[in-house]
Amino acid sequence: MITSASAHAPSRSSSVPAAAPAGEYLTFRLGAEEYGIDILRVQEIRSYERPTRLAQSPDFIKGVIDLRGRIVPILDLRLKLQCPEAYYTDFTVVIILDIGATVIGAVVDAVADVVSLTPDLIKPAPQFERQGNVDPAFVTGIASLGDRMLIVMDIEALLSSDEIGLVAKASQV
Repeated sequence: MITSASAHAPSRSSSVPAAAPAGEYLTFRLGAEEYGIDILRVQEIRSYERPTRLAQSPDFIKGVIDLRGRIVPILDLRLKLQCPEAYYTDFTVVIILDIGATVIGAVVDAVADVVSLTPDLIKPAPQFERQGNVDPAFVTGIASLGDRMLIVMDIEALLSSDEIGLVAKASQV
């Protein structure tokens, strides 16, 4: 089990968006892009197994799995982020995440590693207009790690309150 203490980035003026806080991040791939999510949100990493599909659920909700007696909704982040759909391979994994009172599984192409990011490595993300049902506020910063660019994301900001409600209902099936 990986544990980490998270530090906070220094305060910034209100005219400049704050970057993600310093700390440890699990990195993963979606297509050619690399993302990072706060390691403290991660419960476990599992190999991909086909979930049980739920009727009338959004396309990005692939279904549910039984995780040791708990029903966990499975979201495909490629579909949620409107990435070109990739094929499921031996490297495809599900990251089980704790989002407040809800546990979800996020399908990603592959997990890379865990990185420690200091405040000087995380730059504020550029601000973009909302596209469809994806709020660009989920990108909390961009980190440069040598020749790698890491998109630091907030999974709670990625899901709208309506979608979190859908996910919560799916886990009660």
